[in-house]
Amino acid sequence: MRSGLVDFHCHLDLYPDHAAAVERCERDGVFTLTVTTTPKAWLRNHELASATRHVRAALGLHPQLVADRAHEIGLWEELLPQTRYVGEVGLDAGPRFYRSFETQKEIFARVLTLCAAAGNKIVTTHSVRATKAVLDMIEQYMPPPRGRVVLHWFTGTAAEATRAVDLGCYFSVNVEMLANEKRAALTRTLPLDRVLTETDGPFTQTDARPTMPSDVWIAVQGLARLHGLSESGVESMIIHNLKSLLEEQV
Repeated sequence: MRSGLVDFHCHLDLYPDHAAAVERCERDGVFTLTVTTTPKAWLRNHELASATRHVRAALGLHPQLVADRAHEIGLWEELLPQTRYVGEVGLDAGPRFYRSFETQKEIFARVLTLCAAAGNKIVTTHSVRATKAVLDMIEQYMPPPRGRVVLHWFTGTAAEATRAVDLGCYFSVNVEMLANEKRAALTRTLPLDRVLTETDGPFTQTDARPTMPSDVWIAVQGLARLHGLSESGVESMIIHNLKSLLEEQV
């Protein structure tokens, strides 16, 4: 087990034992951003994370839940001053969720507007089949330096990646983004000084079990192979990128 790893997008409250998952991140020394899918879930996540050195809780309202949970945006707004980290938020234009896409955009616009007003938020963002719309809304509602977006599990085009970089975005990379040549080719276009690592556990699998934050080391290995760099060099780069992200707004 390596310490000094970064899992910038993980759902610790969706593992069978939430508290044990948090404790394991702390024991393993993995900086873990535990995202939430509803603002109601944030309170317990924040409570557990507050007792740790390595875990932080992000305040979310997942776009896939907006159809049923849009009314929780009021609670989200009420809780926002208590955290710097926001997520999981964003847009999902996949066929299962497209019916709520206009409502998703309304919620995401409010999220970005309020984060921009605060001026120091870090927003981990979902953009399935909606990269252009997400980038349009970032540009409109929260351009740099009013906050920072980390695009989680980015699946846009190389041109959209360039536009995201111009908008100040970072990218959190998981093993699935390196799983085949097509995905790896896109991931290779992401500037290394804007890359973080993630697992999106437990929604990904490692050795036929839910991925744990410590498994993010496999993404570090994959990035090292992709760019012809040493694993220790990539590990150090990820830590440097995290520090840069956290220091950009105070």
